[in-house]
Amino acid sequence: MRGGLSIGLSVCTASALLAACQPLEPVRPASNVSVAVDEEADWQKVATAEDEDRIRRLDAAWAEAVQDARKAGFASQLRAEGALLDASARLPRAAPPPGSYKCRLVKLGGAARAKAFIAYKPFFCFVGINGEQLSITKQTGSRRPGGYLFDTEKTGRLIFLGSEALGTEENPGAYGEDPARSMAGVFERYGDFRYRLVVPWPRGESKLDVFELIPLPPPAE
Repeated sequence: MRGGLSIGLSVCTASALLAACQPLEPVRPASNVSVAVDEEADWQKVATAEDEDRIRRLDAAWAEAVQDARKAGFASQLRAEGALLDASARLPRAAPPPGSYKCRLVKLGGAARAKAFIAYKPFFCFVGINGEQLSITKQTGSRRPGGYLFDTEKTGRLIFLGSEALGTEENPGAYGEDPARSMAGVFERYGDFRYRLVVPWPRGESKLDVFELIPLPPPAE
């Protein structure tokens, strides 16, 4: 059965809801994440046909998005991001360790020059685990994606399926319940303690969204 994957995420965020992708808060949010998911779920049984197609066309999205950014005059910004925006920089063992992460979003491939390359300031996100099922949530901002990672076994990549919580909403809701909020992407490790979530053809102005995830050290006791 496609769609309808309940995200059921509960995240303690900062009391002031900031605009999406704002600077890091002085104190990281608490990592109180509750996840419920069917065991041994296969992502292709959950994903919509539309999102499966997006993932299949990842290479095309990456190539077009980078080309758009270069044509718009952002070649130096692309180089500065290094391996993060290198489609070939993919390493084995993609599964991220649970915990808090410093995250960042780069959007590529907008129609207008001003939107061909956008690099947002860092924010907090959290990787949780329930059994063997990993989840990711963005913990701050007015748009807070959350979802699950599925092991593809063959490619070394993980598949992300999720949704978004908006404004004062506590949870993102169920994947597939509101197609306008559903997200699908590929999760990879591209360096030592460096991870990325790549969302091709997102619903919005870009052709490719790349979330960078860097583990944070445990808080001092």
